[in-house]
Amino acid sequence: MDQPIYLDYAAATPLDERVLAAMQPYLTGVFYNPSATYVAAQKVKAELLAARTLVAHWLGARPSEVVFTAGGTEANNLAIHGVMRQHPGTNLVVSAIEHSAVLAPAAAYDCRQALVDTKGITDLEHLRSQIDDQTVLVSIMYANNEIGTVQPLRQIGQLIADIRADRKKAGNALPLYFHTDACQAANYLDIHTARLGVDLLSLNGSKIYGPKQTGVLYVKRGLSLTPLVDGGGQERGLRSGTENVAGAVGFATALDLAQQQRHDESKRLQLLQKTFIDLIHQQLPAAVLNGSLTHRLPNNVHLTLPGQDNERLLIALDEQGIMAAAGSACSASSEEASKVLAAIGLSEAEARASLRFTMGRGTTGAELEHTVQVLARLT
Repeated sequence: MDQPIYLDYAAATPLDERVLAAMQPYLTGVFYNPSATYVAAQKVKAELLAARTLVAHWLGARPSEVVFTAGGTEANNLAIHGVMRQHPGTNLVVSAIEHSAVLAPAAAYDCRQALVDTKGITDLEHLRSQIDDQTVLVSIMYANNEIGTVQPLRQIGQLIADIRADRKKAGNALPLYFHTDACQAANYLDIHTARLGVDLLSLNGSKIYGPKQTGVLYVKRGLSLTPLVDGGGQERGLRSGTENVAGAVGFATALDLAQQQRHDESKRLQLLQKTFIDLIHQQLPAAVLNGSLTHRLPNNVHLTLPGQDNERLLIALDEQGIMAAAGSACSASSEEASKVLAAIGLSEAEARASLRFTMGRGTTGAELEHTVQVLARLT
């Protein structure tokens, strides 16, 4: 094909033109600091509140429960460090397939890992066994960035609610909070926090056709966090510093667009996903699909191609104008095989023979047909 084919939307999405248009005034003429007292600045403050209110609408939250951050990584760090520094001597539980933005901060504390099955779905019995009387935080991602598996958050939320009730009866006053990294989910899934049963939720602008280095942490009312950055007390004292108004407006606009069209876009991508998988089975019969077929993001196809080397294939695909990935973009330079693939039972050799293709708003059926044809030639 004449134009490059981009199949790495899980790593980054292009900025939607409507988002850029919404941001543009705050990048140029309307540059005022929202903390200033003059009228022009107070108008900007009101527009920042409007962006916060729009995000809160989709989260089913109060505007005061929305904290703007510089991306999903910061949101995850604020959630984990913020809770754990409030409760020294306690522990937390995460799933074995979390993004490094959760695993790395969690490693600073007494952290246990809940196992997943071969499809990447959290083992609820094992999760329950890892939570003890000193557990203060559980962090389970909503949808996995590598294999696309969607976790049963409502069931996990109910499990945590049951444990809280048992603690109350036993006289244990230690809180038990539930955090989810929802950075990959917001394009396609319901993010209403009450329906999910979560206390903390992280989002990332660069995954939803918004600006990079923008994000949100939902913090349920009454939950106390220790801030990562001290200063002037912006963002409820949780993220001091002059607000990135253009980024907040861009993020809110991107989230609004993503949630408005998530049902239609999910249906479109599910059809493309089925087409892609069918073509792979026809032309690459040895290929193995990783992750759950039924509980899966509609834009994700993750394959193991036995006997192949994913680094060689990625270079060869790139030479043919096709951009894909071997796993998380954040760990692409690491020589370690994927922890996610190890957690679902793949050997190191199988992990190093695996590729991730993630589709998005610009993906067409013709692009997928061409990609499979090229991949078949290369293997």
